[in-house]
Amino acid sequence: SDLPFAIWATPGQIVLLESAAVGATALVIVPAVMLAGARFLPMTMVLSPLLRDRAHRPWQNYLAAHLIAMTTWTIAMSRVPAMPARERLPYFWGFALACWGVSMAAVAAGYLVSGALPQWLRLGLVFIVPVYFSLLLLGEVRMPRPRVAIACGALAGPLLHQVAPQWSVLLAGVTGGTLAWLVTRNAGAVRA
Repeated sequence: SDLPFAIWATPGQIVLLESAAVGATALVIVPAVMLAGARFLPMTMVLSPLLRDRAHRPWQNYLAAHLIAMTTWTIAMSRVPAMPARERLPYFWGFALACWGVSMAAVAAGYLVSGALPQWLRLGLVFIVPVYFSLLLLGEVRMPRPRVAIACGALAGPLLHQVAPQWSVLLAGVTGGTLAWLVTRNAGAVRA
């Protein structure tokens, strides 16, 4: 049986489905899906210290780390630092669980109506995720470095796709991120 409430991000789902489609075994699929989720480790390492407070038990922070996703991380990184330390973890829990609940309702609704949608619309919906992430980062992160990184990645992606289509996303991330770091490293007091 499927457990949609246990599956978060699209990259892990794509790795799972594409690996299964080519006949990969669980010994290959499980580590591949785990590697697709490895991007959450640096996000967790950055956010977790901001949520930590002596008023809360360590296990509460540990469980909160499992609710870190792109939306919860971005919103928390923009709002949590200005909050009193005692309010940060409860805020994160409330926001993350609300996101999780809405996501599960949306998954159920999407599953029920997906058969009625034309194929061109179903294929077009794939672009909602990158557009949403870009708008989320541009709207919530008010610092120049992430915006420069998004712009550099957006420029590098199509160019690198012409050279190495299978590696273009990874190469665009590394190249665009490195270029953004080089461009903004001498920004002085500006911190991202």
